[in-house]
Amino acid sequence: MNLLTASELLSVWERGRSQPSHRQAMLLLGAAYPDTKSEELAGLSIGRRDARLLTLREQLFGPRLASIAVCPECGEKLELSFDVSHIRVDAGEEQNLRLALEMEGYEVLFRVPDSNDLAALAIGADRELGRSIMLKRCLAEVRLNGKEQPAEELPSNIVAAVTQRMSQADPQADVKLRLDCPSCRHDWLAVFDILSYLWSEIESWAKRLLREIHILARSYGWREADILAMSANRRQSYMDMLDA
Repeated sequence: MNLLTASELLSVWERGRSQPSHRQAMLLLGAAYPDTKSEELAGLSIGRRDARLLTLREQLFGPRLASIAVCPECGEKLELSFDVSHIRVDAGEEQNLRLALEMEGYEVLFRVPDSNDLAALAIGADRELGRSIMLKRCLAEVRLNGKEQPAEELPSNIVAAVTQRMSQADPQADVKLRLDCPSCRHDWLAVFDILSYLWSEIESWAKRLLREIHILARSYGWREADILAMSANRRQSYMDMLDA
């Protein structure tokens, strides 16, 4: 894994800020794993992808995560703080990408989704259509009592069973936090998406860094490249002197 410099991370942010989320993930992983082919990164299951993003987040900003959740019952804001290790799922070294389900006469062969599947989703598609597209891409074969069947004719309970098996086979892709509201005592499961969380952190970091570059360049006449080559501590020391 490549240790990203401030200049490299800023470049990733600049290229990815107007891109869809799956593209942002590929830009981050491409910079962090330069020796891995892009098609190999795109072929990682979503859980394997997110596991790498967790490792990258830990490298960039440390193991501690902080966030805000809003209670769906009373609207109370909850401050959350937890470690990367608390949401990292041990899926083992090998992952079975080809799965099979036998249920009520149906035999279904399928795989877990990857970033290529996310890229193929229709832009602006609603949730149900998106799930339908994703499922169709991941299904390899559907048979009922030995006869081949169209994927779109799968009963809802079989679809639910397939979706559950996908989640079980790639657990890092479906991380949920169990939360309890101190005001109304409502408890619920909140989805945690490492990609959106990490990108929002990078967004905030990049804007702070650009402001520092602007101030230091204006104050000392330094080039952007020279400022970026400094450590964060050195840049902050100069910023502190300007504020003194």
